[in-house]
Amino acid sequence: MSDFKKGDVVQLKSGGPNMTIQDLGDYSFGGNSENGALCVWFDKTKSEEKVFDLAVLDKVSAAAFTVTSI
Repeated sequence: MSDFKKGDVVQLKSGGPNMTIQDLGDYSFGGNSENGALCVWFDKTKSEEKVFDLAVLDKVSAAAFTVTSI
């Protein structure tokens, strides 16, 4: 069972931007039935989204959050 939930801030284990989990569900990866996370983030002012396998995500601690203004 995953300890991820909607609203968690996550990052790819390999690095990248902080992303927010918008939804968790059964997303098929290559025909396998796996739990995945629909993540959203901003690239400057453009909203991006993508589904990731939970195995490639790490939670970001609240202490690591940075606040930026647009």
